[in-house]
Amino acid sequence: MFNKRWVFFVPVIVGIIIFLLLKQNSPEPQQKPAREVSTAVRVLAIPELSVTPIAIGYGTVRPVSTWEAIAQVEGIILEKNPDFSKGAIIEKGHLLFQIDPVDYQLNITQIEADILATKAQQEELNTKQKNTQASLEIEKKSLELTKNELKRLQKLLKKSSVSRSDFEAQERNMLAQQQSVLAQSNSLKLIPTQKAQLEAQLQQKKTQLKRAQRDLHNTKITMPFTGRISTDNVEPAQYVRVGDMLTAADALDKAEIEVQIPIRYFRGLLRSEKHINLLHPSMNKLDQQLGINAMVVLQEGGLSIHWKARFSRLSDTLDPKTRTIGVIVEVDKPYDDVIPGSRPPLIKGFFVEVHLLGAPRPDSLIVPRSALHNNHLYLVNEQNRLVIKKVQVDLYQPEFAIVSDIRTTSKGAPAKNPLVAGDSLIISDLVPAIEGMLLSPQQDHSSEKHLKTLVLLNRDKHLRVKGDQ
Repeated sequence: MFNKRWVFFVPVIVGIIIFLLLKQNSPEPQQKPAREVSTAVRVLAIPELSVTPIAIGYGTVRPVSTWEAIAQVEGIILEKNPDFSKGAIIEKGHLLFQIDPVDYQLNITQIEADILATKAQQEELNTKQKNTQASLEIEKKSLELTKNELKRLQKLLKKSSVSRSDFEAQERNMLAQQQSVLAQSNSLKLIPTQKAQLEAQLQQKKTQLKRAQRDLHNTKITMPFTGRISTDNVEPAQYVRVGDMLTAADALDKAEIEVQIPIRYFRGLLRSEKHINLLHPSMNKLDQQLGINAMVVLQEGGLSIHWKARFSRLSDTLDPKTRTIGVIVEVDKPYDDVIPGSRPPLIKGFFVEVHLLGAPRPDSLIVPRSALHNNHLYLVNEQNRLVIKKVQVDLYQPEFAIVSDIRTTSKGAPAKNPLVAGDSLIISDLVPAIEGMLLSPQQDHSSEKHLKTLVLLNRDKHLRVKGDQ
């Protein structure tokens, strides 16, 4: 039993002794210095350019003015313009259709006769007034004579030279004459009231005549402006009633488009140091106040056609879901300069682009949108080390942004290493991004050229719009 135990422990003890001998005689390990590995990145030099802010929206063309002809009189359609049909362009003042005017002409004749009769009554009343005034004067004189005769008889009665019956008879004559004077006077007082009544009747008849003449005028439906017919609900011999919608037409002098623009893009267009009162009458020219220009672009069948537009007004509401604001632009004379096959008119229903351009911003630092990391830029310094710099974004554009340096720290101290044109900006993905890490920058000239091209395209659009003014 004792011998078996030693058989197990002897190899273990021999192994430990050999390990200690080898460790004691082995040389010390040599340590090599750690080697820092650089990360390859693509960079471009931040350009400083004059930038024209632009915002693009999409909308449908519609006419600024639309006219609907509502029947104001009833009757049978006697005549219809042979050129009148849906889609036809009819000039201002041209007759569209005629409603039977006979009933309205007869009504005018009847009212005119009533007016002549009322005027005749007025003349008769004037003559009656004159005659009544003359009769009153005669009756007054007769009354005076009767009074004098009564006084004379009264004196004779006292002398018993006349009988009492003769005196009383004369007294009755005086009372009768007084009654006649009073009647004539009352009749004369009623004449002004009768005149006023006749005058009111005359004015009522004249009002009826104007209404009848207006109804007769409304039997002719004419174009109020040069426009295109959009609805045709009328046929010859058709009976129309008051309130029926007969036709509708669109004006051709102006067209408008409403588009939805994200607030952050639209805000970049507004750059003014002036305080603006939106309720002031001068705000009818809001485009001049804000310095916003506009252009409408139609992309159709390989063609790109543009029209000079005008920033007209903002919509009345803000879309809380999409965070967009409605902008309405107008195009003057959308049917001018038409070239068949290459330049169509800007007609209702076209789906178009609207480019809104703000005032140019000179000496702006431009960076690609993809190079922004939560308002931070990744830069390469002179030692090819990563610098993470916080910046302020002054303007967002679809593919690039205008940035400016934050001049002070959160504690108010001046910031170090201000951002300037020519700084090496990292445009490739860098994960992880550890400030101070070693980089191997590679200049990306094609991306730098593309960035400058985007800025120049905005400038060219602005120059094109200004040139069309």
